[in-house]
Amino acid sequence: MSDTPAVERVNSAVFTLSTDVPEADGTLSWDSTTLVLATVRCGDVTGLGYTYAPAATARVIDDLLAEVVVGAPALDVPRVNETMHRQVRNAGLPGVAAQAIAAVDIALWDLKARLLGLPLVRLLGAARDDVPVYGSGGFTTYDEARQERQLRGWVEETGIPRVKIKIAESWGRCEKRDRQRVARARATVGEAAELYVDANGGYSSKQAVRVGRALADEGVTWFEEPVSSDHLHALSTIRDQVPQDVTAGEYGYTLPYFEHMLAARAVDCLQADATRCGGITVWLRVAALAQARGIEVSAHCAPHAHAHAAAAVPNARHLEWFHDHVRIERILFDGVLDPTGGSVAPGADGEPGLGLTLDAGRAQAYRVA
Repeated sequence: MSDTPAVERVNSAVFTLSTDVPEADGTLSWDSTTLVLATVRCGDVTGLGYTYAPAATARVIDDLLAEVVVGAPALDVPRVNETMHRQVRNAGLPGVAAQAIAAVDIALWDLKARLLGLPLVRLLGAARDDVPVYGSGGFTTYDEARQERQLRGWVEETGIPRVKIKIAESWGRCEKRDRQRVARARATVGEAAELYVDANGGYSSKQAVRVGRALADEGVTWFEEPVSSDHLHALSTIRDQVPQDVTAGEYGYTLPYFEHMLAARAVDCLQADATRCGGITVWLRVAALAQARGIEVSAHCAPHAHAHAAAAVPNARHLEWFHDHVRIERILFDGVLDPTGGSVAPGADGEPGLGLTLDAGRAQAYRVA
């Protein structure tokens, strides 16, 4: 229809921020994090979305996606999402291309909600008023004092009753230290708080079973990616042998990936990342797939990109309040959420869209492209 608003402009920007201290998990270390921002404009309204990905992601937005998004109907986000997926066919979807689509898709949902003057959760339709969060960090590079400060900050100062630390240090070669760090974490947070661990695929199968059983003594209830999520049969076997909920899914870039994981009975809770799997459009479909099998979903990282979508699905268990990304989002954006008490309430302030605005002054110091 001629009166349907159309996307007039698509832009990207890249920001790289150093971590506050060097960070590592079981299989990777880093000292900086890059956020790729996508903005879409319709008249005098701009929507924003983002992903945590290499700077090359911005080239995909500029060189491949912008030409099919500009002129597209701004209110028909699923239609534009499908067009973007078709556009990257020869470039290869999983990885950077999916992350580029994700950033633009999130921006399109933000734009649509802003055009309609609604918080995104109201546009999607709320399934709940707030979303539980869990504090996530506990990097293997932390010494005892830093780990304790971080955990106490979440549990005692902010009132978040569930926390997660990284284990499987150096591809599982520091198992004794892993167990010691978990024991110290339990001593720090007390018996009332839920304690989670994330191995980032660093253990072997039998090692993961051994560690999972040992950590039951510390009341650990969440065992994330005990082995690589590439090995669904191994995940399923471990799931049957450890008392914790086995979880994975953060590396899913396509909808079929999640169906394969669910069909393999590989997880007790399915993690999905809207900034990787093709945006909010696909994340909502992932949640529906999981619900059909009686499985809950947990939103992986990038909390402000997920909060509204997580509040719109009935089977969302919680949202990852990831230290690295929370810090970055507080620096770059105004309108960030408050997790005090252990949950966030997206849209409660009535601000349209995601409720975020880029603080150009603060952001400029970190812009690299």
